[in-house]
Amino acid sequence: MIIAETGGDMSRFGSPERLASWAGMCPGNNESGGKHRSGKTRKGSKWLRVALTEAAKAASRSKGTYLCAQYHRLRGRRGPAKAAVAVGHSILVIAYHLMDRDQDYADLGADYFLRRHDPERHASKLVRQLKALGYEVNIQPVEAA
Repeated sequence: MIIAETGGDMSRFGSPERLASWAGMCPGNNESGGKHRSGKTRKGSKWLRVALTEAAKAASRSKGTYLCAQYHRLRGRRGPAKAAVAVGHSILVIAYHLMDRDQDYADLGADYFLRRHDPERHASKLVRQLKALGYEVNIQPVEAA
């Protein structure tokens, strides 16, 4: 569907941001005088938008993938509809880079968001949460086999 709607030539867009803007998959920004109003996405290719949000919902049901982890992180804060649009945006950006560079897709993994930040800080946060629930926690690193 992406190739059918864009023509497959990514050089005409110049960047993934321009492609996402053309497709209407970019978040809007309406701020004036320090007030934030609706960040509604702009109009774009409705067929491509439908396909990308459908693909995002399908990706959210996959197990152990980067897109599934991204959807579930965002769904808790923003809701399922905005999370689907955000993951659809990510799919479009990934497709842009794959077609532009003529590469195969390599998934970052479901634990990407945990690996990206400091693992020790994340572990101490989890320990604090368990202590708040009334548990005593002793952490020992697992030795690699």
